[in-house]
Amino acid sequence: MANNPAESSADIEVIVVSESSQQRLALCDTVSSCGFTLIDCLTYQQVKDGEYRSGVNIWLIASEVDERVVSTIEATERGTVLLGLSPAPAMSETQRYKKWQRQLKRKLAGMLAMPELMSSKRFEPSGRSWQFMVLLGASLGGPNAIKVFLDNISTELPICILLAQHFNEQMIHALPHILTRHNDWDCRVISTTQLCQPGQCLVVPVDKKIVCDSNGRIILCEEGWEGKYKPTIGELLRNTSEVFGDDLVSIIFSGMGNDGTQYLQQIQGNNSQLWVQDPAVSPCASQPQAIIDAGFCQFTGTPEQLASKLTDYVTERLSHD
Repeated sequence: MANNPAESSADIEVIVVSESSQQRLALCDTVSSCGFTLIDCLTYQQVKDGEYRSGVNIWLIASEVDERVVSTIEATERGTVLLGLSPAPAMSETQRYKKWQRQLKRKLAGMLAMPELMSSKRFEPSGRSWQFMVLLGASLGGPNAIKVFLDNISTELPICILLAQHFNEQMIHALPHILTRHNDWDCRVISTTQLCQPGQCLVVPVDKKIVCDSNGRIILCEEGWEGKYKPTIGELLRNTSEVFGDDLVSIIFSGMGNDGTQYLQQIQGNNSQLWVQDPAVSPCASQPQAIIDAGFCQFTGTPEQLASKLTDYVTERLSHD
């Protein structure tokens, strides 16, 4: 059952529900493309537990939905649209993904009597206020190296930095102050869904998962990170490479373990850059060394050299675009 027609697409509020992170990312991307307002991105358990805001217009629910979840929503919500949706391909599978998204838009356009949705386009990088996403991953020994890196990068470059640092949950909010002494970066811990801005260094929270969409938005989820290390650098590498492709530069700094090596073949398939801090100058070399040993590293250097390389890389790319 659909609500009364909205005045504009921005008036339509949406909640996405799926167990699959890839499906949630694709659904959130489509919501952005339609110009709808995304209220939340949930797992089935969160719906069962009632961890959502009621009164939305549309629930986008994946095809593997548990009937009990639908019953829960129908029992508590009025005037919503419930959709069983087919699995989304990865964004890197461009043609299949575009076909899947068109089919979903067609269904939404028919149900909402909004044919204009079919002419809406996915966000293109040229419309962003920045051009490149830079994902930094680090663990033990990382903050000192990242501070040196930030000290040597101009905030005038058209980049947004996303920092995934394995850190104590109680101390993570002290990290921005540590990193921004002697530089002009706007550094903050992500506490809400937001659009990336140039000159920002956004610190990924330890307790809550995030996903990026093609609109340059960081979506804060209610669910936590899976796995031993938090935040999960490997999962962020996969997500950002699928969304930003060759507009992504990922750099792994000093740290323990091999977090970040889980999806390297897939990341390379998306034409993203992957660099590491030279293990010889890393207080803890195992994390950057694991990337090198996997055979996918394209550049190694000190924090200063990595900053210089990034500046040159961005400048050269801009001159050819």
